[in-house]
Amino acid sequence: MGGLGFKMAFARYPSLHDRVVFITGGGSGIGAAMVEAFVGQGANVAFVDIDRAGSQKLIQHLHGAPQAPLFIECDLTDIAALEAAMEETRQRLGPIRALINNAARDDRHDLDAVTEADWDRTIAVNLKHQFFASQIAARGMREAGGGSIVNFSSCAWMVNINRLSVYATAKAGVVGLTNALAAELGPFNIRVNAIAPGLIVTERQRKLWFSEEQIQEFVQSQCLKQPILPEEVARTALFLSADDSRMITKQCLLVDAGLR
Repeated sequence: MGGLGFKMAFARYPSLHDRVVFITGGGSGIGAAMVEAFVGQGANVAFVDIDRAGSQKLIQHLHGAPQAPLFIECDLTDIAALEAAMEETRQRLGPIRALINNAARDDRHDLDAVTEADWDRTIAVNLKHQFFASQIAARGMREAGGGSIVNFSSCAWMVNINRLSVYATAKAGVVGLTNALAAELGPFNIRVNAIAPGLIVTERQRKLWFSEEQIQEFVQSQCLKQPILPEEVARTALFLSADDSRMITKQCLLVDAGLR
């Protein structure tokens, strides 16, 4: 039910049926919502995550779906392991036609306490793997005649949130990466877009960063006075991966309920 009390019906995308979709960080939060959303469209979904328990729980939740998702345990900071997972996906499911670069960690750091190791780890988890996953996926997309890459940025670099300087730098970099890849891959009919979520109320956000009072303060600063759920972001990723958005590229779509 929507906030206004009416029942919502959401789009189905025939072009996503049987399409091979590779999702990073798919075991929980927004990633899990996207795995479920793409499976619901009849896509052939593979996802990677370091959280084996959470990922197996998601697989059990989706038991009985016409095309069950493929889970591959993978640490995305290991680029060789990422490439191996993407190659396994190609061999088992076919060429990847939609890449969803979702995996991220919004770790907090006090500015004066940031070490070089903190910087390198944060960039690796939030930006570096998006470049290399795109590089790897683009090879098969060229051969297949096209595809869609959806990178994940964040509103964190657009609004004032303390202790996120390294994370915000990485997420701003995602937009630059998206623009550059869109120009380079456009001649091969490969579209590259980004999604910048606002405050998404996930279990991790509640546990680590935000109290219910703080969440409500964010909600009240939005134009739309409702919490943003992972499903809202997942539906945006569906659209950007489907042929319905075939002439949309080099864009960063904000799913923030008007926060910015």
